[in-house]
Amino acid sequence: MGLDPGLRRLALGTLLAAYPGAVPPQWAVDLVADGLAGHTLFGTNVHDPAQLAASTAALRAGRSDVLIAIDEEGGDVTRLAHATGSPYPGNAALGAVGDVALTRRVYQSIGAELAALGITVNLAPTVDVNTADDNPVIGTRSFGADPLLVAAHSAAAVSGLQTAGVAACAKHFPGHGATVTDSHHELPTVDVPLELLRQRDLPPFAAVITAGTQAVMTAHIRVPALTGDGPATFSRAVLVDLLRDEYGFTGTVITDALEMKGAAVAAGGVGPAAVRALSAGADLLCIGAQVDAALVEHVAAEIAEATSDGRLPIARVEEAAGRAAALAAWTRAAGRSPADPEPDLGYAVARRAVRVEGLLTGLEEPLVVQLHTESTMAEGRVPWGLGPHLDGAREIRVVASETDQAAVRELAGNRPIVLVGRHLHRLPGGPELIDALAAAHPVTVVEMGWPATWRPSGVRAFVTTYGASHANGRAAAEALGLTG
Repeated sequence: MGLDPGLRRLALGTLLAAYPGAVPPQWAVDLVADGLAGHTLFGTNVHDPAQLAASTAALRAGRSDVLIAIDEEGGDVTRLAHATGSPYPGNAALGAVGDVALTRRVYQSIGAELAALGITVNLAPTVDVNTADDNPVIGTRSFGADPLLVAAHSAAAVSGLQTAGVAACAKHFPGHGATVTDSHHELPTVDVPLELLRQRDLPPFAAVITAGTQAVMTAHIRVPALTGDGPATFSRAVLVDLLRDEYGFTGTVITDALEMKGAAVAAGGVGPAAVRALSAGADLLCIGAQVDAALVEHVAAEIAEATSDGRLPIARVEEAAGRAAALAAWTRAAGRSPADPEPDLGYAVARRAVRVEGLLTGLEEPLVVQLHTESTMAEGRVPWGLGPHLDGAREIRVVASETDQAAVRELAGNRPIVLVGRHLHRLPGGPELIDALAAAHPVTVVEMGWPATWRPSGVRAFVTTYGASHANGRAAAEALGLTG
């Protein structure tokens, strides 16, 4: 016996799917026509603006109010500029500059670009308060470690995006900034009292709710005081008692990708994860990036079956689908600001964010050494560093090993070294490599990751960019006098 068409359509109305390639396959458009809430776009879906605009138009041919979402945070997480790096600095740089009006303007520019391409929901801003220097997944995606600073910039970011007519989705509730593991790979734990969450992690969410954010994204993190052994995504205490009843959020609750191990492993698969998230109070379920028609149908069938066997009240699914539909209605009715995108603005802001400790002298004909760092799944493989901005300076890329240390010293000869990295304090072999090179050469360090308190000894200067976007790289190269 097949799935009841009405139940299938209802279940589809709670799902954000995805598709491979630059052109939406027919099944992706057909599912939209059948009631699928929408699709999330990833870097693999983006080749150039004309292609992307054609893709979003093809999805709207399936249904005019389809939700088309993307992770366009600026900084280290970009889908539109995944081939080159973002022309905007990320949140850490904006927080370092400290100009709330400028943050609003940057996000309005990002929103204007998205709106022009037919994208209706930005899965941004990240409003987590990054209180752990070793946080492997938030870091420079955060405005900072001060809850009040993060709250002010988060509200400005939401206002900027939504002025441009793009729905904002503040993430990751109830706060991913104190974690030291990545929820893409495991279930992180934040074992603190609820009162500490209220003081440290929750003020930015209160601020974006007041600012009118249309959506909030859940975190696949465990907070024992609230969630017990499971993630916040599956916790009614988090999504209903805290987010809705205490903080008064009335918009759409969107899950982080259910294919992530922090959710899928805890539930026993994407289908069961969808049921548990809906039951807890989520409204719109991000399935993930690796999606095909069979997976979408499987998840929809799992939701429908759960309404039949008592695991999930059908009224809860109707409520969730209604909130997803309300979000779609907002995107259709939202007015757009008359402002155009300002990509040059990002470079100006990145310049203001650069901080220099020490002296930037004696840098004639340096050897630029970029230390390899693995990208997170949130970032993806996006180019970074000073390379595209150098005028004549030689650049090499190495790992922090003894073999590469000897090669760097030989290549440098008598030249100064500019060593570029991300999160150098926690890079295996990184601090040791810097110390060894600084003992024999004039070394300037450029830190393009989270600005931890660690500083190497014996270096001429330490430059902090607060991010590794294309804009951050150019700003650093200019500060070092290497752009010609």
